[in-house]
Amino acid sequence: MLSEAECFDPRLKCKVIKIVDVSYGGENGFNQAIELCAETLANVKFIQEKRLISKYFEEISQDTGKFCFGIDDTLKGLEMGAIETLICYENLETMRYVLKNVSTGEEGIIKHLSKTQEADATHFVTSDGAELETTDKLPLVEWFAENYKTFGAALEFVTNRSQEGSQFVKGFGGLGGILRYKVDFMEHDYDDVDDDEPF
Repeated sequence: MLSEAECFDPRLKCKVIKIVDVSYGGENGFNQAIELCAETLANVKFIQEKRLISKYFEEISQDTGKFCFGIDDTLKGLEMGAIETLICYENLETMRYVLKNVSTGEEGIIKHLSKTQEADATHFVTSDGAELETTDKLPLVEWFAENYKTFGAALEFVTNRSQEGSQFVKGFGGLGGILRYKVDFMEHDYDDVDDDEPF
């Protein structure tokens, strides 16, 4: 048994949550162990998710100012380096568009659109009627997964299967963050998007 072997680091013994018998050694045995522990591992993830979202709700209920939610404030928080833990619903349907103004040649116009907004053609023209051409389109979830480290944040994906997760998705749009320090987003006067912004 691996957990009793001399080569098994004693510091890991307190982390063991289930012991299973496997029929194979090496990588095949490791994969079989993962399959046999799938339910237990899912429960661990479920508990971690509940703890994380409960911590987020605690920041809100205590009005610490160390939280953000919604796309705009969350992106501002990332840019400021204020987000310690970025919390994102794993099935967030928002798409990140990078657009180019066909008339002026201006590039790097960023829009974050829901499925409903994507169907509205007014999001793809400027206020003066110039056409905006899509140069890049990516689910916002994927963009976060590729870029969160750039902002010094940890990224946690959550589901809507727990009561807390469901409340986070329905009440806060499935996107938010726990901040390192208090930020009043109403005080910050940002332009919608600057050319040099990373998002």
